[in-house]
Amino acid sequence: MKPVAKTSKAPAWAVALNWAETKLGRKYVWGGESEAEGGYDCSGLTQAAYARAGIKLPRVANDQYATTNVHPKWADLRPGDLVFFGETERGIHHVGLYVGSGMMLHAPNSHSVIRFNKVHYMSDYYGATRVSS
Repeated sequence: MKPVAKTSKAPAWAVALNWAETKLGRKYVWGGESEAEGGYDCSGLTQAAYARAGIKLPRVANDQYATTNVHPKWADLRPGDLVFFGETERGIHHVGLYVGSGMMLHAPNSHSVIRFNKVHYMSDYYGATRVSS
């Protein structure tokens, strides 16, 4: 008897968020984009999360922002949207995964671990992008 093939009917954003949640508590690693490298930085985490859902994102945060032309306003954010921080589009320095209720999952910095935070705990929120529906 052949095993039954499993296919995921979950939306890409849900696959990305579920995978990223498995990384909670793991250490931040500058330039990290895999467990083999010891951990993830902010854009490495978002890139790896969406890769699990079959969506290829660029490596750095400002390029991830420019990936689509879908930039929802704060009031229209949905789970799985990417939230960005910086003064200008080319000056974006941080990205996280929006989880809802004003919260994000992200890899903050080298003094921390992957965790949940309020989006506005950082004062330079720039905007968001939606990479999946």
